[in-house]
Amino acid sequence: MFGDQSRRHFLRHVAGMSALALPGMHFMKAIAQEGAKLKKNNKSLIVLWMSGGPATIDLWDLKPGQPTGGQFKPVSTAASGVQICEHLPTVAKQFNHLAAIRSLVTSEGDHMRGTQLVSTGRSPNPVVQFPALGSVVSKILTPKELDLPSFITVGGGAGARVGSGFLGMTYAPFTVQQPGQLPENIKAPMGVDDSRALRRSRLFGGVEGSFQTGIKDDATKAHKDIYAKAFSLSVSDRRNVFQFDTKDNALLPKFGNNPFGRGCLLAKKLTEAGAVAVEVDLGGWDNHQNIFNALHTTTGTGRADILDKGMGSLVEELAKSGRIKDTVIMWAGEFGRTPRINANGGRDHWPRCWSVVVGGGGIKGGQAYGSTDATGEGVKDNPVTISDLFATVYKALGIDPTPEQNASIRDNLGRPFSIADKGKPIAGLV
Repeated sequence: MFGDQSRRHFLRHVAGMSALALPGMHFMKAIAQEGAKLKKNNKSLIVLWMSGGPATIDLWDLKPGQPTGGQFKPVSTAASGVQICEHLPTVAKQFNHLAAIRSLVTSEGDHMRGTQLVSTGRSPNPVVQFPALGSVVSKILTPKELDLPSFITVGGGAGARVGSGFLGMTYAPFTVQQPGQLPENIKAPMGVDDSRALRRSRLFGGVEGSFQTGIKDDATKAHKDIYAKAFSLSVSDRRNVFQFDTKDNALLPKFGNNPFGRGCLLAKKLTEAGAVAVEVDLGGWDNHQNIFNALHTTTGTGRADILDKGMGSLVEELAKSGRIKDTVIMWAGEFGRTPRINANGGRDHWPRCWSVVVGGGGIKGGQAYGSTDATGEGVKDNPVTISDLFATVYKALGIDPTPEQNASIRDNLGRPFSIADKGKPIAGLV
């Protein structure tokens, strides 16, 4: 019914699922009790993913007057004493809702490995497929009655590449490539109206039922449940939440009528409609040369320019609607970039110390946590690990990240799995 794209999506995620389904059940059952309480609160996570590794020293932790300082100037924000890049004026006005963590220390300087680490909280492991943050959050917080995909990625990004790991395809990301348009995965083929789609759904259900083993939570049941939900959405008016209406189109100039701006507007709309985790991708940050021209242009097409309108407007609109108190935002990439500017006028990979930005939900905005030294080459105080970042995000969503709370969670090898490893929520941020 949904065409080759949907079949490929299923085959990509179902491969090997039978082997993973049973261990994944341990994870699912262990967090069900806590999740039941939180689901009623309509909590959401929005990840703004900067593919390529952003130069956070040029955005959130500038070093004016230093040889590493670059061409941009710092400007004051709505948060007293916190300055960020001059080319992020929209975000600066909303910084009372945000917090910059300037002392993140990670260990992976390769794009793939860095993406795995920052998306899952774990370094890549050949024997364990760790789930993306959005998949874990959607598992814990998604109500059974939700008629939308629980984890949605816009434009690809880390969540789409990493996937749901041992949680299985039930919590795999649903990818939207053209924000504001009806996704191909829920669009019926030409000539197939809703009544015909429903007949196909009944036929599919009959055939699918013959494959079930009778074992609770087996892979075929997950397959049937996912397709039943997809069929239901494809003939429901709720599918229109993916499309921009007149009101949405009026906001596009504010967000930036580009893929990232449209993605941020769609993230706002989806979380307001009940989606639990949405990730929006903005690529183009692998700036080994001519970095300052890549980040800012007079025409407003630099990475920082595009980021500013989309991110700043998203925070502003969530604050206006009151949704920001239930929506956690996390801005991150796979690593930062070198303080030293190379011979090509660019910056190279740098996981040693860099910045991420969080806000909304239980995050105490209007501050910067931790600091780097004068040149940005080392952490000066309050180093933060990736596990601490994850623990902070979970806590801001109302989820207890402590190993004691999740002692019975098991990965696909049957080992105890703590959703934030040994990390602790950052004191003063939540």
